[in-house]
Amino acid sequence: MEETDKSPAVPAPVPAKEESAPPPAGRGAKFRALLKRRSLWLVGALLLLAAAMLGYHFAFGKAKVLYVTAGVERGDVESTVVAAGIVQPVAYVDVGAQTSGVLKSLKVKRGDQVKKDQLLAEIDPVLADTALTAADATLDNMVSLRVVKKAQLVLAKAQMRRNEELFGHGDGSISGNDRDITRAGYDVAVAEVDALSAQIKQATASVDTAKANLGYTKIRSPMAGEVVSITLLEGQTLNANQQAPNILRIADIGTVTVWAQVSEADIVRVKPGQEVYFTVLGQPRRWSGRIRQVLPTPELINNVVFYDVLFDIPNPGRELKIQMTSQVFVVLARARGVLLIPAAAIGNAGEGAQIKLKVLKADGKVEKRTVKIGIKSELFAEIKSGLEEKELVVIREIEPKGKKGSALSAGKSR
Repeated sequence: MEETDKSPAVPAPVPAKEESAPPPAGRGAKFRALLKRRSLWLVGALLLLAAAMLGYHFAFGKAKVLYVTAGVERGDVESTVVAAGIVQPVAYVDVGAQTSGVLKSLKVKRGDQVKKDQLLAEIDPVLADTALTAADATLDNMVSLRVVKKAQLVLAKAQMRRNEELFGHGDGSISGNDRDITRAGYDVAVAEVDALSAQIKQATASVDTAKANLGYTKIRSPMAGEVVSITLLEGQTLNANQQAPNILRIADIGTVTVWAQVSEADIVRVKPGQEVYFTVLGQPRRWSGRIRQVLPTPELINNVVFYDVLFDIPNPGRELKIQMTSQVFVVLARARGVLLIPAAAIGNAGEGAQIKLKVLKADGKVEKRTVKIGIKSELFAEIKSGLEEKELVVIREIEPKGKKGSALSAGKSR
């Protein structure tokens, strides 16, 4: 018996085909026929696809229009007038010097809380004290002179009476001329006493003025508040003869006043008593109040007319500082829990207007609705009627490129 090889059979390697090798001899006609049939099938498929696309185009028209929509939601809305404002103290006073001299000492510094009649500063009293001494001396001199003149008046009166009696006897012991001289002397004495009395009044007033000027050397607080600024320093010479120099300012910032500047276009809608709120830079808190006053005199800033609107805000914690910049909102109207759509959907339509809007329905169709606008803010508008919650309002239409008016704004009044 022959021995058989039990090792596994290994197939013979198949030679690799060359990509550019021609088909075997005798099979070229078949290969060309197959290639021709496949080309015809491909052309037929392309023709069928083109026919389908043309059929869809003629059956369904052009490409669909895209709609930018916004849902009708419930929320709060308010109509406001926006203005810029400055925080100022509700009450303040500039404390000045009413007498001249050197500022001897300052008893307070910026930020100090002071009480009414508290000593704030002191001016060197030398000049005022000297003036008081001179005024007292003048008054004393006038009083002494009046004593002399009164004594002379008594003498002149006695001489006049004696001469009147002698002249009345008619014995010629005194002439008429002597009688007239004594009468004139008496009248002069009376006039001199009266003149000195007037001069004494004037000297007394000078003394009172000197005493007041001496008192003015001690400067006291006219009100309770906080020292917010100091303009003069110790050692400076003050001249109060022409204009009273300001030394410091005291303000009550327990309550502050916001001065808001409202443009002439909006001031017709702003009135005392309206609610107002504002914010300041760097603080998320919002302060609220009510308008106290609208000043009648306008202010021209960069050729724009503004009116000052004032309202007071309690400031017990001193969070609000003087000269802080604030953004003020005057509330004209407010509504809560109403139907809202973006303000962009209604264009320039104002409050109370009735306009037509496009509503995108669930089946993809667009329906025109007449809606009534309520309160309008910068971002949202209230819908009084014509829409329901969760409906979609068309804000903008986007059509295929190449067609005029590819972006059509919705919400214009028809």
